[in-house]
Amino acid sequence: MSLEEKVAQLFLVQPEAIVDIGTATAAGDATKQAINKTPVGGFVYFSDNLQSEQQVQDMLRNVQKYSEDRIGLPAFLSVDEEGGTVARVASTGRFDVTDVGDMAKIGASGDVQQAKQAGETIGSYLSELGFNLDFAPDADVLTNPDNTVVKKRSFGSDPRVVSDMSLAVAQGLAQHQVYSVYKHFPGHGATAGDTHQGYAYTDKTLDELKQSELIPFENAIQNNAAFIMAAHISAPRVTGDDTPASLSETMITDILRGQMGYDGIVVTDAMNMGAVTEQYTSAQAAVKALQAGADIVLMPEDFQEAYQGVLDAVKDGTLTEQRVNESVTRIVKVKVHM
Repeated sequence: MSLEEKVAQLFLVQPEAIVDIGTATAAGDATKQAINKTPVGGFVYFSDNLQSEQQVQDMLRNVQKYSEDRIGLPAFLSVDEEGGTVARVASTGRFDVTDVGDMAKIGASGDVQQAKQAGETIGSYLSELGFNLDFAPDADVLTNPDNTVVKKRSFGSDPRVVSDMSLAVAQGLAQHQVYSVYKHFPGHGATAGDTHQGYAYTDKTLDELKQSELIPFENAIQNNAAFIMAAHISAPRVTGDDTPASLSETMITDILRGQMGYDGIVVTDAMNMGAVTEQYTSAQAAVKALQAGADIVLMPEDFQEAYQGVLDAVKDGTLTEQRVNESVTRIVKVKVHM
């Protein structure tokens, strides 16, 4: 691949980021031309993009063909489908699918088989529609009872229950060839604040995180997780500053990869969230995420600025091409397997 093609693979964006349209509900010539120009690594879709079963199948089939024709690799076609509170497909009422409900209820049941069934149910209808990547399971351990961000989305406050049920959901998804993304490293359940709006942090030390929040991620790594999402959560007692985990070399390279032994794909949380946009430009955030050790930059506020920013950073030596190659290699390995 050329440098431009490699850098494009590092981005997972909404279709509207590369096609000048209000809401994308189809993929025709404009999408084909956009992918030919900038063959991004994949796309993420929201409820407004998803109108009917046939419409989604046609749209995703076209996107996949354009990607394979252009770069010889499939695109990651992703959606946030946890069930319950976060269900871009099931919550619309436009699809004949079962909403598996909030993970909090499944966690409270203590029945791991329910979690496995939830993953199988979601995986079945996502695969049928053409998706191959789901931003689930929520592997957050709810250690802060005042946390409202993941309160209904978490399996609960017991790290072993969260570990077992997160793995069960991922296994259910995998049965239908849908990859899972464990989120939100290093754990959103302990935080105060909401990264959608702005700053969120945990005041725990690394040892304290290892005793609870990190356990589900360690379990995921031991079970060959292909994707882990790094959140915009600051852990000042771990890193010594307020840098979000998604942009922190300490959190991603030193801890997640070094100490925890993870060599899969690290995808950032959405980069258009306030925790990032209030502090960094799109270009700055994308470069910092890659410097930190992330592989995929999710939904930058301004994709073209972020993409050009990474290209410029490689050309001026701020970011090495070797660092880009490491991430592209991880991405290509998964895509070849797909």
